[in-house]
Amino acid sequence: MILIGAALLCLPASTAPGRSTTIFDALFTAASAVCLTGLVVVDTGTHWSLFGQVLILALIQVGGFGFMTSATLLFLLFRQRIGLRERLLVGEAIGVTATGGLVRLVRHMALLTVVVEGAGALVLLTRFSALEGGGRGLWVAVFHSVSAFNNAGFDLFGGFSSLTGLRGDMVVVVVTGVLLVTGGLSYVVLADIRRERSFIRLSLDTKLVLVTSVVLLLLGALVYLVAERGNEGTLGSIPGPERLVCAVFQSATRTAGFTTVRIGEMHDYTLLFTMILMFIGGAAGSTAGGIKVNTFGLLVATVISTLRGRTQAIAYGREIGVEQVRRALAVGVLALAFVIGVSLLLAVIEDADILSVMFEAISAFGTVGLSMGITPYLSTAGRLIVIVAMFAGRLGPLYLALALMQRLRHREYRYPGEPVRIG
Repeated sequence: MILIGAALLCLPASTAPGRSTTIFDALFTAASAVCLTGLVVVDTGTHWSLFGQVLILALIQVGGFGFMTSATLLFLLFRQRIGLRERLLVGEAIGVTATGGLVRLVRHMALLTVVVEGAGALVLLTRFSALEGGGRGLWVAVFHSVSAFNNAGFDLFGGFSSLTGLRGDMVVVVVTGVLLVTGGLSYVVLADIRRERSFIRLSLDTKLVLVTSVVLLLLGALVYLVAERGNEGTLGSIPGPERLVCAVFQSATRTAGFTTVRIGEMHDYTLLFTMILMFIGGAAGSTAGGIKVNTFGLLVATVISTLRGRTQAIAYGREIGVEQVRRALAVGVLALAFVIGVSLLLAVIEDADILSVMFEAISAFGTVGLSMGITPYLSTAGRLIVIVAMFAGRLGPLYLALALMQRLRHREYRYPGEPVRIG
């Protein structure tokens, strides 16, 4: 999909009059769209023609569904039989173990996507029709709704501005925030909420996702309010009520590339906290990236259980298997090692400070799309490294988790034990 998208974006019809597109610009844009990242080396609203923007939107939608889910929808569209292998792959991709009812589940996922994106576009149309005019306003509303729900972070406002020029428009900011949070929860979590309608009866996975997401959202909003309240370049120049909304939005956009303030104007300690949020990301099986809140919540539950002297990880009255803890730990450690490696490579290649390249590396791996402004100025080698980081961030954690599951073997013997000093 990335290669096909890059080839199509290289066509003259994809570029706005008076602009030219290199193969690396097209490849970077296609990778960012399919991986739902939002990092761009050319401005989406001014560089690409309407045809090019439609292509980008199509790549975002396919990336949001995921490869196996998109393939299943194509099978259904052309009335092809879906075998057991395909059902197992779809189930693994979206986090469902049972193979029964998967086709119906995929249909419901597609229906939910269309309904939520359509509703978001209709609400945004009330604002964009007045700002952009009828036809243009409709296109901007649809593009923005799809990009927000899929946590892609692409926008058509020009000048690499994202929502900084619209941060006073509460309708646009709030609707965008609701869309990206909904997309970042995953269909499985939303379906569990709809089915059970009681927190006590929810699955452990859903509880971890909801509680961890709410805690990160509130903690992030508090940190942004306190850290940036005196910064005139960010929240300091925004009136009280709008400042609160923008702080909550910045906390929610840890999974998407939208922003209401200039990221490069933030204090260094705020940027460091933002990197932590981006590294965690959204829910497994959702359109968001990162190591996933499921993984983070499981690791936190393990730490809390250890501090309480328990031999098993416990959360909400349920015991978490040792295999799951090991997989979560492996995903977290390997993701951290990958981000550090990418940061070191970019620091060597690019003429930028270490904080900027670390922010870029984590944003790419977390498929977030926030940037301190160095993306358009990356060298060819730097762009290729970021493309690899985006690709690994979109497929890596899921692939690694599945690979660890498949390699799990129960041995008939155990090695002799020996203590290792801790601390």
